[in-house]
Amino acid sequence: TEEKKLTFEILSDPGNEVAKRYGLKFKLPDDLKEVYLKFNIDLEKYNGDDSWTLPLPTGLIIDGDGIIRHAEINADYTVRPDPEETIAALKNMIG
Repeated sequence: TEEKKLTFEILSDPGNEVAKRYGLKFKLPDDLKEVYLKFNIDLEKYNGDDSWTLPLPTGLIIDGDGIIRHAEINADYTVRPDPEETIAALKNMIG
């Protein structure tokens, strides 16, 4: 946020603790874990724990009171929130 001079917070969630609290985290099945390992994708190293979990792709706009005003969540981990939709939602919120 400092580099881009943003006036709002952006959440980074290593270890997926926030995703867990919102119910937006899933454990990789063993067969998919093996695929990740074959491609040298080490989630233990990346996440900093041995849970082998990933968050669902999620974009949230949360106001200053902690109320979720906009949510984009997809059960398909290959589909990411569209930044243009997030920007449009922000613009709609401010009028």
